[in-house]
Amino acid sequence: MESPSAGRRIVFLDYLRVAACFMVIFVHSIEPFYLDADGTYIASAGDALWVTLLDSAARCAVPLFVLTSSYLLFPVAGGTERFFRRRFTKVVVPFLFWAILYAVVPMWGSGGEFDLGGNLRHLLLNFTDNAGHLWFVYMLLGVYIAMPIISPWAERVSKRSERIFLAAWAFTTLVPFLHRAALTIYGRAEIWGEAGWNEFGTLYYISGFIGYVVAGHYIRKYVDWSWRRTLAVCLPMFAAGYALTAGIFWQFIPAEFPVDDSIDLAIEMETSWRFCSTGVAMTAIAVFLLFKKFSRAAWFYPAVRRISEVSYGIYLMHIFVLTAAFDIISGWGMATPWTILTTAAATFAVCATAARMLSYLPGSKYILG
Repeated sequence: MESPSAGRRIVFLDYLRVAACFMVIFVHSIEPFYLDADGTYIASAGDALWVTLLDSAARCAVPLFVLTSSYLLFPVAGGTERFFRRRFTKVVVPFLFWAILYAVVPMWGSGGEFDLGGNLRHLLLNFTDNAGHLWFVYMLLGVYIAMPIISPWAERVSKRSERIFLAAWAFTTLVPFLHRAALTIYGRAEIWGEAGWNEFGTLYYISGFIGYVVAGHYIRKYVDWSWRRTLAVCLPMFAAGYALTAGIFWQFIPAEFPVDDSIDLAIEMETSWRFCSTGVAMTAIAVFLLFKKFSRAAWFYPAVRRISEVSYGIYLMHIFVLTAAFDIISGWGMATPWTILTTAAATFAVCATAARMLSYLPGSKYILG
């Protein structure tokens, strides 16, 4: 989530950061249309359709951030100690600032539900309930810890061997669906060595976000395609990934509305939305490769760059703004897609403005990264 250490901007990554940041806010603006405080709630078939169509298209936002980090930082250069020191300043310190802020500041409309003591205790081990988006930072820190360990392999591995790893990782993106199949067939979701007392099955060690790290490295090192080849590969890849992601989500939605059920239903519905599932991986890699072709700085690039530089801060703060924005905008009586888009746009604009203003303060890097 930062520029190369040499100071040379990679233009397409600035475009991509801004787009991915908006996509995350867009996804979170959709959540109120299928989730509520008690679990799963979908008011109508129309809402179900809009949630499926819109969220499935933007689900690749989080993998795009990991691909970006890999493209910039992997293999690790300049020594492990320096790498971790920079990650601490740019990622950990701002994360701690905002995590504490979410714990001690009531959210918009929280009323009597705010529990300061409980939030602070919870913060010792995890993010608070009102800051679920911070899961991403915990994941990213795990990726950063792994990067120096696997960097020597990445520096020496052949193209063929790296492709073999990526093929094996691609197979692991089927795991969410294999779990569902095992549950249906055997009544238990464990596969290949997994059990209630052991989550470390055969595919555990080559699965997850580490695949995006290797993919980012492979793309930077080996993929330099023409526009024609990029479109020929990426458009069908995105279409297929999107169809898989949206189609499976739609199949899990009950046929009668309104849908009012436990959170378990939403978790089941989101099987194809998992960030390391097949459809999402396909759309993420396709989008990344398409953005890679936008290497020229257009007339509006300076504005994009200014937003990109504070994108981490926008991500960290956006739930504070989004909660209030949705509460206000949902009362305007607009149709579902317009409510979602307006909420996302307003949240993004407010957060981008606030982050840029904060960036002029001394020590702002400890707040925004």
